[in-house]
Amino acid sequence: MTERLILGQLLAFEGDPRALGPGAARHDTFGAVLVRDGLIARVGDAASLRADHPGVPVTDHGDDLILPGFIDAHVHYPQTAMIASWGKRLIDWLNTYTFPEEARFHDPDYATDIAGRYLDLVTSNGTTTVASYCTIHPTSVDAFFAAAQAKRMRVLAGKTCMDRNAPDDLRDTAQSAYDDSRALLRKWHGVDRLGYVITPRFSPTSTPEQLSALGALWAEHPDCLMQTHLSEQLDEIAWVRDLYPNARDYLDTYEAHGLLGSRGVYGHAIHLEPRETTRLAEVGAALVHCPTSNTFIGSGLFDMGLANTISVGLATDTGGGSSFSMLRTMAAAYEVAQLRGHAVHPSELIWRATGGSAQALHLEDKIGRLAPGFEADLCILNLASTPAISQRHARASDIWEAVFPTIMMGDDRAVTQTYVAGVPVKTGR
Repeated sequence: MTERLILGQLLAFEGDPRALGPGAARHDTFGAVLVRDGLIARVGDAASLRADHPGVPVTDHGDDLILPGFIDAHVHYPQTAMIASWGKRLIDWLNTYTFPEEARFHDPDYATDIAGRYLDLVTSNGTTTVASYCTIHPTSVDAFFAAAQAKRMRVLAGKTCMDRNAPDDLRDTAQSAYDDSRALLRKWHGVDRLGYVITPRFSPTSTPEQLSALGALWAEHPDCLMQTHLSEQLDEIAWVRDLYPNARDYLDTYEAHGLLGSRGVYGHAIHLEPRETTRLAEVGAALVHCPTSNTFIGSGLFDMGLANTISVGLATDTGGGSSFSMLRTMAAAYEVAQLRGHAVHPSELIWRATGGSAQALHLEDKIGRLAPGFEADLCILNLASTPAISQRHARASDIWEAVFPTIMMGDDRAVTQTYVAGVPVKTGR
């Protein structure tokens, strides 16, 4: 048995602040987390835990804030090397930057290099779990899961399936998408902290036959998640309408082929029709808000009010998103909501990046909270990491004023340490 006491300020959430208010979080000025064999054993007052557990090794982070590790609910790790590519709308951006880069992932050495680089980047930013699209190549999935397994990370991922409207070297077929996905699922799903996700890219790059094949696979493995894109841009929606003239709306292209369900995770969802919103809520599906991507590619402004009836996670959407940082993503989510006339409270921003994303990914019983029995994935934040943040932090009257400047202006310098299963993984500190 291995134990460690990790000391610092604590923010421990009991639930969604949108429903419960900021009081959903308990703030301990002098708190501690007892980690035992990779799990959280106790959370509470530092003096009490130290007295109850004499002789246990202690890591004292002083005034730094202990949070659950950030959970990035929608990413494309193969786009790591071409993040922040200039000046294109979605379809042109895919053809100009994304598809040529993804074609390189047939090479297992290249896939391994990018997978390791990506996980190093996100853990340096306090992120401990991601749900990633890979490429059509099984090697891209193997490389990602192997890299995460070596770091003991809890991650989700799947082979991205496309059998039309993509370059020849990035197309599979309805049958090979099913066969490859099933083989990868059987190889990786449930191994250590890994989960397989059935992954049609989006309706424009899948024929009805491929969507049906993946819907059949999901029906055979209902414990898996299914991830895809939904209603990201208006011209994309018009394209879907042309490709699926009999569909009632974009969501119906998935629903008609068995790809709508409670374990479905739909990225973006900016321009939803009323029927789509109703159906997503009825089946208990989840949406993922990707604010830096939506502004970078010019997609539109997500309605955070959807979180009143639908589970909503938060994500960087690397590399459509312009940052690997969930702090930057929270800041962008705040700015997008402001443009829609709503000021999101700091408590909700943090929740969306932790417990909210865990809920969207059906991992709310394992990660995303500081509570006994949860996995000890932690992010330690310095709330005065730069001169600009420090001078504002000094005027804070409560924890929310103290943390908000780091949400709005923080970057990887604010992340003092990242713990994966109780083990520190951020180097250079």
